[in-house]
Amino acid sequence: MTLRPAQYLLRFDDLCPTFSRAGWQRFLPLIEEFKIQPILAVVPDNQDPELQLSPPDPEFWASMRALQATGATIALHGYRHICAGNGCGLLPFHRHTEFAGVPEQTQRQWIRAGLAILRSHQLDPQIWVAPRHGFDGATLRALAAEGIQTLSDGIALRPFKRGLTWIPQQLWAPIHKSNGLWTICVHSNTATDAQVSELRAFLAGHAPQFTSVCRVLGGSEPAELRASERIREAFALWRIRASRTRKRLASRTSLPKLTVLS
Repeated sequence: MTLRPAQYLLRFDDLCPTFSRAGWQRFLPLIEEFKIQPILAVVPDNQDPELQLSPPDPEFWASMRALQATGATIALHGYRHICAGNGCGLLPFHRHTEFAGVPEQTQRQWIRAGLAILRSHQLDPQIWVAPRHGFDGATLRALAAEGIQTLSDGIALRPFKRGLTWIPQQLWAPIHKSNGLWTICVHSNTATDAQVSELRAFLAGHAPQFTSVCRVLGGSEPAELRASERIREAFALWRIRASRTRKRLASRTSLPKLTVLS
């Protein structure tokens, strides 16, 4: 059943000890003020130079534990965030990913190692967030084998079953919706001050509609998408892929950038 009025989840990606601490600290007051229980997508063993923005924060793991204690959900965000592969994933968002196309046994080893690192810091990862939305059927099987039954991704208006339980993630900026469950993905490392202000304004007007993974999964077991929902999903994925293609072409030809459709 589609949720009315709309409900929202807030997800923060690319969290790791070498992230931009200053960028992240802009969002902490919002989480506290509006009592948000976000998804925290943590990279277990970051080796991505793009996420090595500062010396390792000695307080990082303690801060993640503190947020977990207040209801945030810890997500396993890949393993090392090295998106060097070009395998064909289940979602057509990016051409280079960390997991899609990698042998299943290797994927399972990476997932197991990533979980062990997070757990060694007293974190309890409950869901999966793939770097650059890159994962395939082998990833889903490896996750299930390692005890992770839920992922944050996909285009739909409600959680659904497709091998694992998918909690949809469809927005990269706060947008008012009339119904459904919408996950807003935020990258604190690159967010501008204007985007922080935009999120604050949205939270001020919609805070009661923000939920948590625990509440989302606390109801009935999600069902598979109906035929009409699969058609809507396919069209939405096509729109996003087309928009991203136009954006890449525009950047190559110095045309004005286009806004990603959601």
